[in-house]
Formats: sequence, C-alpha cells, structure tokens
Amino acid sequence: MNIIKVSANSRTSAVAGAIAGVMRAHRLVEVQAIGAGAVNQSIKAIILAKGYLANDDIDIVCVPSFVDVEIGGKVRTAVRITVTPRGEESTPIEDAQDQAVSETEA
Repeated sequence: MNIIKVSANSRTSAVAGAIAGVMRAHRLVEVQAIGAGAVNQSIKAIILAKGYLANDDIDIVCVPSFVDVEIGGKVRTAVRITVTPRGEESTPIEDAQDQAVSETEA
C-alpha cells in the first residue's frame, strides 16, 4: 500500500512531490496524518500535487477518513486521505467501507 506519513514539520513541497510521483506510478496514494499541524501540511501538499499533476492531465480527488493506528503501544486516531484520479470507479478504502457497512447490516 502507498501510504505517505506526514508530520507537522514535513516540507509541503516534498510531500507534494511524493504524492505526485506515487499518483503517476500507481494511480492511488494514501496520505496519513496525526494532529492538526500534520493534517494542515497534508492538505497543502495535496493542493500543490494537484497543480503538479495538472501538467500530466491527471485531475485528482481525495476522500478523508479516520483510522486507528498503534504507535508505541498506544492507539491513536489518524486522518487518512485517499487520493485517486477523478473518475476512477472505486478505491480500496471505499471497498472496505462498503464491506464494513454490509457486515454491520447483517
């Protein structure tokens, strides 16, 4: 899986370049952040990456979600933003969410 982990101290342009590179190669990237500063850097990087990818005629969309991650033996809630090209039929995160809804309805 292509997860880019972002901190509040991450350089926005470096994260944007990583997002654009992974999008060109795999057409799917997930950006993960814990904390307001990290989420802020993530959003700014996605906006920059959208500009970088426009030169390649790739228009991106993103879907945010919460995920629990274990760090140092403690469970923390992270924001995970799934980035895909506009018009893709389905993403792995949507498939997982659909399956979870189906399981809770059963």
